[in-house]
Amino acid sequence: MSDAAVASGLFGVFMVVTLLLGLLAVRGKGRGGGLAEWSVGGRSLGPVFIWVLMAGEGYTSFSYLGAAGWGYNFGAPVLYVVAYMSCGYAVGYVVGPMLWAYARRHGLVSITDIVAHRFGRPWLGAGVAVLVTVFLLPYIQLQITGMGVVVSTISYGAISLNWAYFIGFAVTTVFVVVSGLRGSAWVSVLKDGLVIVTLAFLAIYVPLHYFDGYGDFLGRLVDEKSAWLTLPGSGGSPYGSGWFATTTFLNALTVVIFPTTVAGYLGARSADALRRNAMWLPAYNVLLFVPMLLGMAALFVVPGLTGAESNLALLKLVVDSLPAWAVGVVGVAAALSSIVPMAVFMLVIGTMWGSSVFSLVPRWRESSQAQKTWSQVVVVVAGGVALVLTYAAPNTLVRLSLISYEGMAQLVPMLLVGLVWRRLSLVGALSGLAVGVGIVCGLVFSEHDPVFGVNAGIVALAANLAVTLVVTYACPADRDGRPDEEVLARDPIGTEAVTAEPV
Repeated sequence: MSDAAVASGLFGVFMVVTLLLGLLAVRGKGRGGGLAEWSVGGRSLGPVFIWVLMAGEGYTSFSYLGAAGWGYNFGAPVLYVVAYMSCGYAVGYVVGPMLWAYARRHGLVSITDIVAHRFGRPWLGAGVAVLVTVFLLPYIQLQITGMGVVVSTISYGAISLNWAYFIGFAVTTVFVVVSGLRGSAWVSVLKDGLVIVTLAFLAIYVPLHYFDGYGDFLGRLVDEKSAWLTLPGSGGSPYGSGWFATTTFLNALTVVIFPTTVAGYLGARSADALRRNAMWLPAYNVLLFVPMLLGMAALFVVPGLTGAESNLALLKLVVDSLPAWAVGVVGVAAALSSIVPMAVFMLVIGTMWGSSVFSLVPRWRESSQAQKTWSQVVVVVAGGVALVLTYAAPNTLVRLSLISYEGMAQLVPMLLVGLVWRRLSLVGALSGLAVGVGIVCGLVFSEHDPVFGVNAGIVALAANLAVTLVVTYACPADRDGRPDEEVLARDPIGTEAVTAEPV
């Protein structure tokens, strides 16, 4: 049997297992439940499922491809991923329980619900849902691209890239429509097990196979590629210390309000589960050093990779040196690292539209089942749009993720500041959001990111916050007769016993 048949067959078996896990996860009430059951797992996921689900958000196809690619191209700047995620978990220790308690108290299932409730404007949730969808589509495209590259590579080219993109879209769409958040949590257990095993193996195998161990590899790296070990990295990289610091700060703020992160928050059984996760999740980031280091190891083994080819640095080491069955296992781990986050992204888009857009239609407002059905339709449409974008407008993996984060960062004042400061006005929040989004789009699409050596998103966020504060103080305060406990979010310490039952 050919290597391509062995690796592809193993991949196909695991994809079937993935779909079966999704079906098993929603047996009983999960299959027939309404929008809350499908979108946030009935708010009943315990610490283990929440841990693997939220850990999976940080370990995607980017980790196998983009992280290795950046390690190959630039070196040290790629460490921003570890930096911002670890800082983001610290912020999430405070923010996660607040969002969990607020959503649980008011029966909310997405960030668009939270924004609409905070300002008392249902139409605002619908508008934010459209904006967030625009910024999330590139991330779905990122995962489709990543999975396609993985499938095509581990099949030794037997499966073309275009077909591999479609396979990634099809498997994930069926999976998320059927299983929802609960199924993603179940598959995350399988995915994380494979990720830990494969990366631990590669961390030992690659230096021994291609070098005489880490001593020889690191010695050559210091002697021959020292530029890769300091900021701004190699090759005239624009990602210096200013960019590194501002990107870490911006993404640490943004990751806690990223819709997929919030979906994990809202699916938790208790706020304590979120606090424990915030303490343990940074340990998972240790795994990210493996593809980064192996990307730099590829400099000596497969030199000369340019452009998008550099994203294949790690996979080329795997395909060139391991037997077909081992290539298949590594490929499955990388593919599942696309499927789980992609499923949650598509799920979040569907949930936002179901709860904040379709709920505006009078006949669907009181029907959670109807909202769920239309949410599932949106999942298929959103995935289809991302697939078309993958064919029509391919881009590098890191650039796509940065666009998503920089755009989503502009919601920080409206969401986080709004939930702790009653005075923030709707006009001020909308004015700041418009300015921030406009600056991000202008800088990114004119290729001025970084700008003056710093992340373009932080420049936009600073302008966003300044405009928000000026307009808020310049305009009369919103007249909202609701009490503070109805409008603002509070840390639920000491109140969890009262709010422990699902809404």
